[in-house]
Amino acid sequence: MTAAPETSPPTGSASSAWASQGTRLPDDDPRQVLARPLAATSLLDAVKDLRRDVAATGFPLDLPGAGAARGSRDRLLDQLDEHLVPRLTELSAPAVVVVAGSTGAGKSTLVNSLVGSEVSTAGVLRPTTRQPVLVHHPLDTELLSHHPVLESVQVVADEHVPRGIAVLDAPDLDSVLESNRESAHRLLEAADLWLFVTTAARYGDALPWRVLESAVQRGASIAMVLNRVPTASLPTVRGDLLGRLREHGLQGSPLFVVPDVGPHVGMLEPDVVAPIHRWLVMLAGPDRARTVVGRTLRGSLTALREWVEELAEAVQEQSDAAAELGRRVDTAADEAKASITIAQGAAVDGAVRGRWAELTAPGGVLDGLVRRSGRVRAGRGATARQEGLAALVADLTHATATALGSVGDRARDAMRASVAGTSAPPGAAALARAWEARAAGSTTAEQAARAWAAQGPRAVRAALAAGPRPDGPDGTPRRSRDLGREARRQAAALRALGDEGLAAVALAAAVGLDEAAALAEALLGSSAAGVVRELREDLATRATAQVAAQRAAADEVLADPDLAPDAAARLRLRLAVLKGLT
Repeated sequence: MTAAPETSPPTGSASSAWASQGTRLPDDDPRQVLARPLAATSLLDAVKDLRRDVAATGFPLDLPGAGAARGSRDRLLDQLDEHLVPRLTELSAPAVVVVAGSTGAGKSTLVNSLVGSEVSTAGVLRPTTRQPVLVHHPLDTELLSHHPVLESVQVVADEHVPRGIAVLDAPDLDSVLESNRESAHRLLEAADLWLFVTTAARYGDALPWRVLESAVQRGASIAMVLNRVPTASLPTVRGDLLGRLREHGLQGSPLFVVPDVGPHVGMLEPDVVAPIHRWLVMLAGPDRARTVVGRTLRGSLTALREWVEELAEAVQEQSDAAAELGRRVDTAADEAKASITIAQGAAVDGAVRGRWAELTAPGGVLDGLVRRSGRVRAGRGATARQEGLAALVADLTHATATALGSVGDRARDAMRASVAGTSAPPGAAALARAWEARAAGSTTAEQAARAWAAQGPRAVRAALAAGPRPDGPDGTPRRSRDLGREARRQAAALRALGDEGLAAVALAAAVGLDEAAALAEALLGSSAAGVVRELREDLATRATAQVAAQRAAADEVLADPDLAPDAAARLRLRLAVLKGLT
């Protein structure tokens, strides 16, 4: 018994004269795909643009379907790289027939038998096909020279292969080697026609049908070889297999049955594979090869629409999740900013109060600095006073750093809580990782506290340079005598403490130490309130910046271009262009 096709391969003929004569091209002719108002290069450019944008598409958030979307994107890239772009680039290249199947199905033996020579290793050891083999007619070498599949296959030129087709013996789809499995699936993307080989014992396995369903979804052309079929079970197996083909939308696919010839070594007898060989020879004719190429090309281009739309939907899900996360983080950040209280932290810190009490205690360097008359005593002891106030600034800086760090920590915890819990939106884990990775706390807070403390002398110098305020609290002009008295007091205070000592008093007042505020007013008069207010506002700004720093950790995730509101638009644009061209 010899292999026999259960259905006839698609028929049709076309030639270059058809287009010039105005005759309608067959639907499966690849030129029919390109016979649109725009030129063929427009379709190729559109597919290349799609490929670029698909490659640039990421799924940063770990949403429930993100893993599947990434896999779908990678498979689409394989389809574009291995089949569509090469095929559209060179429509006249031979049709690539990929012989695929499970372990032990007899693929290599079948390929060798069809070619009539040992071009692919066959044997009982598994896996047999370690390196894919592509065999073609020598005169087709140039047409295949730029095909990307050549980079990963062993190429054999053999005159027994009909011109117009190239037969590729792929590794096992269920190989024990992961590299073989990956190679087999990738090579199937390059196929103009799948010649799927299975056996009477294994045609019911789940893997072949999953692969075939994927091929149907992509619009691939498929033929099937049922190998090693015992004569007694042929009617039952063939009937069951034809039913399965119908169930999977493959009722029009050619089916060849190869009988079980028992144990043997080497190639099958020519008469056993003669029907498959005749079919391939017929397929290799210029018009028929174009028919297969065109059918698969049209099917692939049609399948692209749903494929790209699914990817665009997955991108939109990412964008929507990012928007929800952003709204929650914004709300938490606004609440954190509104709750900032500078008095909590530095002003209540024990070290600051203790240092101030030491400086102002009887016998302390600030004791009796301002006489009852209001005059500033600027005599001896200036060095000791400046050293004591420098220690106060050190305590203030440390306490303020702690307070600022606490502001940032509370803001981070509030933002984390806003995207966590039982109602946590998808993608929240990415933000949690970003906050964990950011070592913002102490280092940033210490830098901010030192920068704030450094503003004290600058603010004091600016106030002293401006002189006493010319008007009182109620806006009425002050007498020149009062202005002169205050200017002399400021000068004495500067001699007694220096600008850095005066800044220490103002800084302590700015964080809420009332005693320091009273001393600042006694030393600087009407200028004190402005200096203290400026330093307090500067500290509030730096506290707000701590909240913003924690918000920025979320921005590092949410600012990803793939999460932008219009991120899916570029894929949908490419989809619209393809629809217009096909």
